[in-house]
Amino acid sequence: MPGPAPKHSSTRTRRNRTSTASTLTPTTKAKVPPLPDLEGQPWHPMTLAWWDDLWRSPMAPEYDPSDIHGLYLLATLVNGFWEHPSKELAAEIRLQRQCFGLTPIDRRRLQWEIERSDEAQDRGRRRRTAAPKAPAADPGVDPRSVLRAV
Repeated sequence: MPGPAPKHSSTRTRRNRTSTASTLTPTTKAKVPPLPDLEGQPWHPMTLAWWDDLWRSPMAPEYDPSDIHGLYLLATLVNGFWEHPSKELAAEIRLQRQCFGLTPIDRRRLQWEIERSDEAQDRGRRRRTAAPKAPAADPGVDPRSVLRAV
């Protein structure tokens, strides 16, 4: 007795694409907001470099003005880590940065894809179309020759 008829392909298609899905374009014209005053202390140079990189990244245009407060909090954590590194601070930074798509896995979760340059696309295309090199065949004894039917 045959089983049920297969479903139409349109009903099998997944429809769980999130509303945050987008392709991010690298930008060089982003305005870097100033970091707030750190109660008379200077910001660590690594924190300043991180802040500058953050606002020049392709993710910066996705940030809403209300996100700046969370980014200030994250900058304070990053600064604390560079001043006095600890596992606890590293763990909290890892948790906080997930919200802003700062790592490849976070961007994947948010379904953000960074637009690739033509050069990177060409390299990938060449790599995919290159014929895989088959291992050289050993002209020795065929290992199947020891098998016997019982």
